[in-house]
Amino acid sequence: MTKHTDGEIKNHDFWFPGRCVGGFSLILGPVFLFIGQLLRIDYDFFFTSQLAAFQEEPTRMAILYGFVNAGLICLWPGILTLVRLIGVKCPRLALWGGILTMLGLFSRMYHAGVDNLSYWLVQFQGLDIATKAVGDSYAYNYQGFYVISTVLFSVMVGWFVLAVGAYRSGTLNLFYSILLGLMGIHYSGVLKGTTWSSMAIITGLCIALIPLGFKVLKDGPMPSLQTVIKWVVILALLGGIFFFIGQNA
Repeated sequence: MTKHTDGEIKNHDFWFPGRCVGGFSLILGPVFLFIGQLLRIDYDFFFTSQLAAFQEEPTRMAILYGFVNAGLICLWPGILTLVRLIGVKCPRLALWGGILTMLGLFSRMYHAGVDNLSYWLVQFQGLDIATKAVGDSYAYNYQGFYVISTVLFSVMVGWFVLAVGAYRSGTLNLFYSILLGLMGIHYSGVLKGTTWSSMAIITGLCIALIPLGFKVLKDGPMPSLQTVIKWVVILALLGGIFFFIGQNA
């Protein structure tokens, strides 16, 4: 730590979200996305088939969509970690790649909220009403305004900029950078199922980011087994508490 004349203390070793959180995020985010995508590959891509699956196998669909959402939530610390690594040599690409990619994750989480509403529409109102509601929302999508529409472009552009920055900075080699950039053509929107092409893109994301996650974790002292167990227990308890609060709020 360095103490300045004005009394301010700065810790130059601190960075957010930190090595352990960032490293695990780069590993778990892609893995959760992969599991969620793989579990729903049996169902047709179109929203009508997704809604029908909500009716036929509600538990399975809740779990697999949950994995996808967990992957999106877990991914943001990894993106910030990647931005930090890129920023050492390419700060502008890191800045804009990080901002746009994070905006893209926000957009995907907005769509995830609509997916969840559609799930409950099927459960409470029936398949026909849910299908009509989602179909009408697609039909009249361009007649209204919502804030998220102003940043939807970032779902694609952010990954492209991030991939260029990863290659230019030497954070990832050319092959891994291309795999990272392919996330920019991964579909986005409400009730999108899985295709073999989207499965290939998520597999590429795993190949690009998981080794980097392990590299980040190894770049410093590893936590002891006791510490790992302690944090697993704490996170499990907090997760249970937050789930209970969320279900009863």
